[in-house]
Amino acid sequence: MDRNRDKIHKMLFGSKDREGFLKLFSIYALLICIGFIYLYPILYMTSSSFMTLEDLLDSSINWIPGTLTFSNYLQAASSMDFWKSFGQSIVIAGVPTICNLISCSLIGYGLARFEFPFKKVILGIIIFSFILPSQITMIPTYVLYSNLGILGTVWAFILPAIMGMGINAPIFILIFYQFFKQVPKVLIEAAQVDGVGYFQSFVRISLPSSVPAIITVGLFSFVWYWNNSYLTEMYVSGVMTSSGWTTLVVQLDNFSSNYSTYATTAANAATSLNESINMAGTMLTMLPLLVIYFIFQRYFVESVDRTGITGE
Repeated sequence: MDRNRDKIHKMLFGSKDREGFLKLFSIYALLICIGFIYLYPILYMTSSSFMTLEDLLDSSINWIPGTLTFSNYLQAASSMDFWKSFGQSIVIAGVPTICNLISCSLIGYGLARFEFPFKKVILGIIIFSFILPSQITMIPTYVLYSNLGILGTVWAFILPAIMGMGINAPIFILIFYQFFKQVPKVLIEAAQVDGVGYFQSFVRISLPSSVPAIITVGLFSFVWYWNNSYLTEMYVSGVMTSSGWTTLVVQLDNFSSNYSTYATTAANAATSLNESINMAGTMLTMLPLLVIYFIFQRYFVESVDRTGITGE
């Protein structure tokens, strides 16, 4: 009896070398609940985007469309001018991301490897600039860009990124700063003994070891630039100027007006705007990011797990 009781106790509560059933059940139940909360909107959006107007009006149809239709995506893509908007979205999100990687890695390396007066003050200013809401500096920034003549162009995003002042650049600088502090100084000193300069030691030693930080910063920066519609409309798309730049997110914000224009000029009769077409437009905007996530998921997880080599 005592032996059976011990087996049941170990099975439920575990032992030193094995997790118990109750703990595993609680962990997986919590993960399933959290996963459902995140996946439910995407599943609902995907299901609704393939429904016809009759399916939307049929109360007996909740998840599985009665008739699978792709016309919602075709109409949404046409009204959003998908391929042109997609190409410009890649430029608006990709080029500043590359500039962020270069400038933030250089700034983070300088802060991590060199001692100079007011270093802690500069770090405090970087942290404060990240905490400071962008709405406070929006109008002065708009006036500055207007005086520089870059308002309504993609340079409104590229130029600040080159200077290390792109969207959420302070947090990227801190990521590189913390990572470069972990690289042992003996490696840098050994390279300098061999005649390697500071910049070469950065390129040959520190930068190759910072691949996890590069992947993390690159993904976050690209996603933030991609999803930022307000600043894009204000600085790049040209709220007050006639600019030809746009993004999929901006097109989604103006989806109703764009679709009305498309419906009146379409060669064949377009369906009146409904929830299915709205969901199809949203899915088209999210789809590139989902593809990027599935491609780089393994590398992103590895970049978070890898801690590099311990510093001194």
